Amino acid sequence: MPAMDIMEIMRHLPHRYPFLMVDRVLECDVASQRIKAVKNVTFNEPFFQGHFPGYPVLPGVLVIEAMAQVSAILAYVMRGECHNERSLLFFAGIDDARFKRPVFPGDQLVLESIELNVVRSVFKFAAKATVGDELVAEAQLMAAVRDVKV
Repeated sequence: MPAMDIMEIMRHLPHRYPFLMVDRVLECDVASQRIKAVKNVTFNEPFFQGHFPGYPVLPGVLVIEAMAQVSAILAYVMRGECHNERSLLFFAGIDDARFKRPVFPGDQLVLESIELNVVRSVFKFAAKATVGDELVAEAQLMAAVRDVKV
């Protein structure tokens, strides 16, 4: 599948500003069950006002969230689906999370995920985030599809 711009990403994810953490999908390969995307980190994002004043650092939980969103896009693409209003892919678990370096305004966070397995409606992914050639974070993530009432 070719790269995705922000409009295509928003077809696959329910998230919107200020919580949409994916700017562009660079690669999405159904055959190898992999995705690669970017999040451009800018100083004008609201959380930098308080994390940390004078030393702005992207919160680690938002790095994990970005990896989870990229994984969700992969799950939808693998099944030829888009997000719909009747169900959501909820974050269900995290294993072996490790943070290696902070992320600062001006960094381009490269997010990669591989679908490891699916059992019924529960997905497991191996995800990582890098800046340049430096590993920022890595984790195994789980997500589950659940019906919602609108």
